[in-house]
Amino acid sequence: MKSSMKIRRTAIAVTAAALLPLSLAACSDSDSGTKAAPSSAADDQAQTSAAPTEDAMTDDQPFGPACAGVPKEGAGSFDGMAKDPVATAASNNPALSTLVAAVKQAGLVDTLNNADNITVFAPTNDAFAKIPKADLDKVLADKATLTKILTYHVVGQKLTPKQLENGSFETLQKGMITTKGSGESYTVNDTSKVVCGNVKTANANVYIVDTVLMPK
Repeated sequence: MKSSMKIRRTAIAVTAAALLPLSLAACSDSDSGTKAAPSSAADDQAQTSAAPTEDAMTDDQPFGPACAGVPKEGAGSFDGMAKDPVATAASNNPALSTLVAAVKQAGLVDTLNNADNITVFAPTNDAFAKIPKADLDKVLADKATLTKILTYHVVGQKLTPKQLENGSFETLQKGMITTKGSGESYTVNDTSKVVCGNVKTANANVYIVDTVLMPK
């Protein structure tokens, strides 16, 4: 009997010893799988937060083909314009010299520079060149008409590109303008294209356009 009991105990001990490494290995595999999942999820979350969305990039940066012509440094650069109020900033951009002359002619420099949080749709020199010279000279000589046209290009709030996707806004002239588009392609009143948008100045967002907007 005693010999038989010793044999059974020995067999149980051998079996337990054989199973113990297998159990430990199984637990180790299970633990490593559990730990790997959170690490992968954390990596995915880090990648998502590190990569800005296209909308976020557009909201922060100027865009459009004409932006390439903006000086890279100095007062007329994007960084330089961001430090000055809008009329002063525009005066440092060579592509807006006709607009700046018109603003001075209408006596609107201080009005624009002292306004808070506005959006200016700024026609380029080429935009003014589309108007026959005789007609343009006539407008420039008529301060009341010139003021109506220029203030029609100004909205009393800072507009983001997202707001331009399908928008309707009252201008300082009290008329309405409409905008539509997406990404880096926008039009104003279905006729004027934004050629360099989301330009920041100290008190305004500027969208440079290729056609002068005419109030009704």
